Amino acid sequence: MKSDSQDKLAQEIEHSLHERHGPMLGGAALYRALGYPTAAAMRQAVARGRVPVPLFDIEKRRGRFALTRDVAAWMARCRANGLTSPAANQHRAASASEENGM
Repeated sequence: MKSDSQDKLAQEIEHSLHERHGPMLGGAALYRALGYPTAAAMRQAVARGRVPVPLFDIEKRRGRFALTRDVAAWMARCRANGLTSPAANQHRAASASEENGM
């Protein structure tokens, strides 16, 4: 379920991406925004059907494209799914310290 803060974050990301790249992303801007280290890594994800946003082709243009809006919404979802409670973060930090002998 989407929260208001997730919607607001998606809008902020979309605005930023739109200002810089326009209504759609392609090429290096797209694979970097999706977190792929190289174009080859993204091509591999496309071949495996593992790209997290809808991609489309444009006639007489090379490459694949995605709407800025879709990429922004995906980024906001990733951020929301990655958040944990402060207590969980403290527990992880304490466990890591114990494992490292600190």
